[in-house]
Amino acid sequence: MIERTLVLFKPDTVLRGIVGELLARFERTGFKIVGMKLVHASNDLVGKHYEDNAEWMKSLGEKTKKSYEAKGVKVTEDVLTIGKRVRAQLMEFMTLAPSMAIVLEGHDVISKVRLMVGGTAPNTAAPGTIRGDYAFDSYGLADTSGRPLQNIIHASDSKESAVREIAVWFEPNELFSYARVEDALLYRKVNLKVNKNG
Repeated sequence: MIERTLVLFKPDTVLRGIVGELLARFERTGFKIVGMKLVHASNDLVGKHYEDNAEWMKSLGEKTKKSYEAKGVKVTEDVLTIGKRVRAQLMEFMTLAPSMAIVLEGHDVISKVRLMVGGTAPNTAAPGTIRGDYAFDSYGLADTSGRPLQNIIHASDSKESAVREIAVWFEPNELFSYARVEDALLYRKVNLKVNKNG
């Protein structure tokens, strides 16, 4: 169950100077950093991350539409148009300043990192999660400002996404395999003997 996942500390994390603080949380969990670099992403790179894919943009538009409707705002635009607008906003934000791109490795790293990151909207993310502890942006504030939600971090949401996203941000020679001191403890094989005398 050793997996790899992509984590992006978005421009707001870098601009606020909290990269080291957030990185330490993952390291303390026991995850291994196998790739890391500061990247001032181009439109081309961000366009590969946020794919120009109609199905993905429709899904993004549907989530946005539901968010508006939950606040009592009537939406007449089709979901693809909404998704394209949100993608454009995300691309503008992700090219604003550098991001820290990180590949983490470990047992169930994808689901555990997502749990640590917290809900998408920082203002409703649980305390103790990264978004809950370090950000307060909301869809309402973002809408008022005409910008995307600034939620400081991205983490791959599935094995398939992780493989695709890692390939967007890293060349194979930028990823490293090595042993951390905890590996001997975490991944050791133990033969348990049962005491028959109770």
